[in-house]
Amino acid sequence: MWRQGQNLLRRVSSRRLQLQHRPQITDVRQLITGASSSPSLSIWRRKKEMGKEGLMVAKELKRLQCHPVRFERFMKTSVSRLLKSDLVAVLVEFQRQNLVSLSMKLYEVVRKETWYRPDMFFYRDMLMMLARNKSVEEARTVWDDLKKEGVLFDQHTFGDLMRAFLDSGLPDEAMRIYDEMRSSPDRPLSLPFRVMLKGLIPYPEFREKVKDDFLELFPDMFVYDPPEDEDGDEQWRLESEEE
Repeated sequence: MWRQGQNLLRRVSSRRLQLQHRPQITDVRQLITGASSSPSLSIWRRKKEMGKEGLMVAKELKRLQCHPVRFERFMKTSVSRLLKSDLVAVLVEFQRQNLVSLSMKLYEVVRKETWYRPDMFFYRDMLMMLARNKSVEEARTVWDDLKKEGVLFDQHTFGDLMRAFLDSGLPDEAMRIYDEMRSSPDRPLSLPFRVMLKGLIPYPEFREKVKDDFLELFPDMFVYDPPEDEDGDEQWRLESEEE
């Protein structure tokens, strides 16, 4: 009996120590960028396999795009009944096919589902697709939504998004994301800045701002400035005049 009492006291003491050293979550954003955005937990990082009902719904949605009344009726009667796995798979497929309007429709449906949780990868995939298609208005809508939900991107994701908008010739949108990255609580990394510096070569005014920030944050690093091709410009002018 005395030994059992000692063992019980040891277990209670150990439990108290565990509780004392357990990390406390002080900000709801830690939940969003930590657990729900972990690649191992996020449904948006898992392999998407579309079932028969998902295939039928995807085909029908594409067919009914030009018939607004029938489209909305089908959204209410069929899309709303899709299993989570099928709904996710259909959205991912529409994103792959660069179907902006249909992707935005399903994006709204997903956010109203009872199982939905704010997720960094969900928003990243939407923004990447919208960047590819130069859909600025839709991208700003999605960005407003993720801000309201307190979703935070990590530095590498910021870099991916800025590259996507720069590759689509949208430097203003890339700079908007850059400003968001600068205000992020995460420790800055040099790679996203290098992505911007390379992509902003055709936009010297924007590039100069990023360069100043980069050198302030990373004073021991070097920024390569490509030489101005004055001879090439002159040759182009001469060829144009001859034509």
